[in-house]
Amino acid sequence: MRIGELAARTGVSVRALRYYEEQELLASERSTSGQRHYPDDAVDRVELIQQLYGAGLSSKAIVSLLPCVVDGDATPELLDRLAVERDRIDRHIEDLVSARNRLDKVMANAGRNLRTGEHCRN
Repeated sequence: MRIGELAARTGVSVRALRYYEEQELLASERSTSGQRHYPDDAVDRVELIQQLYGAGLSSKAIVSLLPCVVDGDATPELLDRLAVERDRIDRHIEDLVSARNRLDKVMANAGRNLRTGEHCRN
């Protein structure tokens, strides 16, 4: 498939796909006219890349773990790196839950203010 089709099927911009190639996250073959062509499994790969970016992993981290995901090749160092990333994500989740809990308190106080006229509390 050509780059436009891959972009449409994944919801990722053509510019982002070119960036993924620059970062060696994605590979294409070139036609004689220079157009990029991707295999069908590129859709799954782009979706994985997007998910890992969404989790906060860097391009460098993603490149280092793709051989394990794609080829099944792992090393002890890779496993350690994945554990570090998982721990970072866990800390981020804890921070988000804390922020949500504080927002819930602010919302409760604001609701009380609207119902009773009582000043919002900290």
